[in-house]
Amino acid sequence: MTREQEKGMKWVEKAIDFYKASGKEIALAEFAHPRGQFVKDQRYIFVLDLNGIMLAHGINEKYVGKDFLELKDSDGKSFIREILETAKTKGSGWVDYKWYHPVNKEDRPKTVYVQKIDDIVVCSGIYQDIVEVDLL
Repeated sequence: MTREQEKGMKWVEKAIDFYKASGKEIALAEFAHPRGQFVKDQRYIFVLDLNGIMLAHGINEKYVGKDFLELKDSDGKSFIREILETAKTKGSGWVDYKWYHPVNKEDRPKTVYVQKIDDIVVCSGIYQDIVEVDLL
């Protein structure tokens, strides 16, 4: 596991600790706040329900409430389905896909750490080819 992946796991675990302490409603509001504690540089939390509905997204509030189940990356990979399957069968894990990078304006390889708690999946991804400054 890379240092970036370790930071990604800690970021999700921090979000889950907040969820447990604050409750679902407050946690989802905080996760969706673009200037909140769960958005830092290029790292943010996003949360899906078990059917692929986006419940919170740290940098794009327009995604909240949308059905992402059929979303595919630029290679045609159904990565939301894989995120949900990983969460449902393993409880947590990593999923690789490609995603549009807002700064570089191109699709980049990304890996996302996912962890299921109750009826939601808490996620945070990192671009595999970008090293970030220390967040935690």
